[in-house]
Amino acid sequence: MEFTKMHGLGNDFIVIYGEQALPDHAALLAVQWCDRFFGIGADGLVYILPSEKADFRMRIINSDGSEAEQCGNAIRCVSKYVYDHGYVKQRENITIETLGAGVQHVKLHIIEGEVDRVTVDMGEPVLAGLQVPTTIDASSIVNLPLEAAGQYFHFTAVSMGNPHCVIYVDDAVSFDLDTWGPKLEVHPFFSKKINVEFATVVDRTTVDMRVWERGAGPTLACGTGACATLVSSVLNGKTDRSAWIRLKGGDLFIEWNEADNRVYMTGPAAMVYTGTVVDVQV
Repeated sequence: MEFTKMHGLGNDFIVIYGEQALPDHAALLAVQWCDRFFGIGADGLVYILPSEKADFRMRIINSDGSEAEQCGNAIRCVSKYVYDHGYVKQRENITIETLGAGVQHVKLHIIEGEVDRVTVDMGEPVLAGLQVPTTIDASSIVNLPLEAAGQYFHFTAVSMGNPHCVIYVDDAVSFDLDTWGPKLEVHPFFSKKINVEFATVVDRTTVDMRVWERGAGPTLACGTGACATLVSSVLNGKTDRSAWIRLKGGDLFIEWNEADNRVYMTGPAAMVYTGTVVDVQV
């Protein structure tokens, strides 16, 4: 089976093209292949599949075998893959169907015949507590206290097709992600677990953010998490409606458009290498 290793700001994926449907054993393959010592190594396994609603359909399996509803970095990688391989006949506007956020519209920024950056219409943020989902029945959850292992945090809940909990800390860059990420991911407030973003506002147009991803752990970047962080920062009065979100792997530009209430994400995607798996163990 041929694969392509890709990344969006260091959030890396094993990309498979050519299957007609998600294999029954995709979860097992993700666990085996994403292992960084005994496999290829990645944060997730991404399948580019046919779609009846869009140009392509994306399914992403986390490194622990669970399926993610959406992934902003993965959708940029998928967009670059299909354009650079000539599967969209050199169009700069394409559509990709996702599990949790429906059909998403993508604009490709082309330099010398290859995709340099990708802008994705990530849709409208979901703020209602039960829809994020959380166990809290409220129209929105903004700066709500939360206790975990004797430590108190304040969080804002946002869904961008997948659930996020944004917490502001004094120094996101040096925050103890490995201690608090796994505790908050499985907090009783979050019925389907949660992606956790730790953020520090630098100024009205700049935010430092680090992420603990549900099903993958600490990653270098998270596109939906960057979108959730911008939405949270606007709701908390901390930033303007567009800002640079600075992640460990690089920067994303996020805009929450006031006119249409939709969130737009712009950032890069890159191909690392291609390869062939010769022994598929299932």
